[in-house]
Amino acid sequence: MTNPESPQRRKGAKKLFRSFAAALNGLAVATNGRGNILIHLCIGCLVVAGGLFFQATPGEWCILVIMISLVLAMEVMNTAVEKLVDFVSPQYHKQAGIIKDLSAGAVLITAFAAVIVGIIIFLPKII
Repeated sequence: MTNPESPQRRKGAKKLFRSFAAALNGLAVATNGRGNILIHLCIGCLVVAGGLFFQATPGEWCILVIMISLVLAMEVMNTAVEKLVDFVSPQYHKQAGIIKDLSAGAVLITAFAAVIVGIIIFLPKII
């Protein structure tokens, strides 16, 4: 059994803390000056407000949280792909543009799916 005060355990805790710090920095980079993720965040807040107003069931909340998280995660991945492509190919290149378009398309698919889920959950409550 590992002693809670052992150097190995402290090293693991520091590594875990650095991992969380890096992830939080990634979120800060993704939201800094990027309109799309801010739009998704605002829409996510509206969905949460709608869930509270219409008293979403626990199952509906699970689905809403998953969809909001999925859209935001895809937008962060899209930002990562864009930054990587810009790093690897600073000058315009047709293939680089296609890669960025594909990544943006993945976000669009996820956002459309989230809209459909929102319609399925909220339309009956509105009507």
